[in-house]
Amino acid sequence: MKRLTSLIRKEFYHIFRDKRTLLILFGMPVVQILLFGYAITNEIKDAHIAILDQSNDEVSRRLADKLVASGYFLPDGQTESIDDIEQLFREGRIKMAVVVEPDFADKLQHEGKASVQLLADATDPNMANTLVNYATAIIQNFQLELNQPGQPPILVGAEVRLQYNPSLKGVFLFVPGLITILLMLVSAMMTSISIAREKETGTMEVLLASPMNPGQVIIAKVVPYFSLAFLDAVVVLLLGRYVFGVPIMGSVPLLLAEIMLFIIMALSLGILISTVAQTQQTALLLSLMGLMLPTILLSGFIFPIENMPLPLQIISHIIPARWFIVIEKAIMLKGVGIAYFWKETLILIGFTVFFIGMSIKKFNVRLG
Repeated sequence: MKRLTSLIRKEFYHIFRDKRTLLILFGMPVVQILLFGYAITNEIKDAHIAILDQSNDEVSRRLADKLVASGYFLPDGQTESIDDIEQLFREGRIKMAVVVEPDFADKLQHEGKASVQLLADATDPNMANTLVNYATAIIQNFQLELNQPGQPPILVGAEVRLQYNPSLKGVFLFVPGLITILLMLVSAMMTSISIAREKETGTMEVLLASPMNPGQVIIAKVVPYFSLAFLDAVVVLLLGRYVFGVPIMGSVPLLLAEIMLFIIMALSLGILISTVAQTQQTALLLSLMGLMLPTILLSGFIFPIENMPLPLQIISHIIPARWFIVIEKAIMLKGVGIAYFWKETLILIGFTVFFIGMSIKKFNVRLG
């Protein structure tokens, strides 16, 4: 019994001396509960909308104030025309637009009915459906407030139009997200594990001692993963287009170019992880914690970033997948060109340059 107790005590000593093990044991549960607790939510709040009040009378202003006061919606600047709304949708600045028809109060008074049009960005069908339901409920409540006992009933109708995804197909959301996850999995995770395996078995030192320079060794390691990742993306695009009917409204060459840029960025990130990790296990843990969980939870793929607390929204800015998903949706569903997402493209280029620079620096340090 004493021998067993000593052995157990020894194992505890080993665990507490290893800081990486402690980080995994205590840090991972804390990070996961914070991410899952705050990021996974179906609630909508402060969704950016545009309000086009073509009547601009007392009643229409009361309706606009009621929408804003609900806490679900946040008006985004001044909107003067339908063209302004189209521009805001293409730029991704708003999720919904509320259009009040001309002579709103006059029609309610004399005809007993008037209409409000709701335009929603359905590239994220779940959010679009939720926003429309919230707005419709608020309009119906406003209608009840207008109806007075002993007076003819007043009807405020809500006409709904869904932009870019009229049928609210969920596959329109999941194809861009699936491409992103596959590219991260094949390019970053598999590359980091592959190079870490070479280091763990000692074959990397053999390759570095060969007549090939370190750059050629790294290129030889990543070219197969680049090819496989690009092929995976093309297969998913073809299946989405011809099996599930997901459109590619914009330029196909531009979409493929952006995919290649994201693959290069992910490969450079995988190489950076491999320079830090000494074993396959460490590379796998870093990839899972640093790549897959943030990509799924904080990229806007499944859960809207706008619904997350401010600290998580700030953290999401350093998740490359967030910017790539914006680019994919803009090309595939909105059919716009690079003029509408050049900032996101520059951010991906910046990530790529940073990861390559850090990889070269750490790689040279190890060689030195």
